[in-house]
Amino acid sequence: MSNKEKTLDIQGRKVVLSKPGKEIFPGDGITKADIVDYYRRIWPHASRHASGRPMVLQRFPDGITEEGFYQKKTPDYFPGWIETIGVKLKENGTVDPYVNCNSEATIAYLANQGCITLHLWLSKKEDLNKPDRMIFDLDPPKGDFEMVRKAAFAIHSLFDEAGIHAYPMVTGSKGMHVVIPIKPTEAFDEVRKFARKVAEKVAASEPEHFTTETSKDKRKGRVFIDYLRNSYGQTAVMPYSLRAIKDAPVAVPLSWDEAKNHSLDPQKYTMHNIFRRMARKKDPWRNMHKNAVPLKEIRSLL
Repeated sequence: MSNKEKTLDIQGRKVVLSKPGKEIFPGDGITKADIVDYYRRIWPHASRHASGRPMVLQRFPDGITEEGFYQKKTPDYFPGWIETIGVKLKENGTVDPYVNCNSEATIAYLANQGCITLHLWLSKKEDLNKPDRMIFDLDPPKGDFEMVRKAAFAIHSLFDEAGIHAYPMVTGSKGMHVVIPIKPTEAFDEVRKFARKVAEKVAASEPEHFTTETSKDKRKGRVFIDYLRNSYGQTAVMPYSLRAIKDAPVAVPLSWDEAKNHSLDPQKYTMHNIFRRMARKKDPWRNMHKNAVPLKEIRSLL
């Protein structure tokens, strides 16, 4: 593909695509133009998850074989039409603008800037101190994904018995997320305290397989049930985000029936096959917000 600069007209916004033929995934033949095209095509599915949340950008401007970096504050050179959300920093009280990815033009611009993986806050701009989802990040021991699936179903079972909806997602990297939609009525500290109790209860049910130990040395081949993401300023990978890994795997929301499949792999879906899936199956998370309940109610049910 030519590296000649071209201008995209996306819903009235001009997005300049620079060096479109540049290989971002060397060896896979995936170019910058391919990544921009992927994010434009996936946007109708990703938009319901991304819009209204501060976004942290993971950028690889020189390709995934070179060192990338995380960017929180929106650079001054980003165009003025890209909306931002003011985030108050805990350490010094200043307010930084974070990207609010709420349009196809925005996500295309970010892709052109070398943003491969997009990470989202667990709270929305209406009240950044109160999350609307509780998340359990399941980190496998030495690639044992079967044990990750087992941990996901242990969490699912706990909430399902109480009539509370939980939603699984393969991260496109090594593990899974299990997400509980909640009403944004309580602060992060309270949500994290409760998530810790849940994680500890699940870990205690099978201490030989699951743990809440943050130290890798103490995990001893067990799945780490990470509840610490339920904190102000922490993020989770955006549903349908690419990962900076060979073959460009995708973070994909699943149904629990899909999660039952023993052949499931966290990198099963890539930018090459995801649209075949999307053509035959609706987003399992599309109505997640309708099943949100207040944390107070979850406490009483559990």
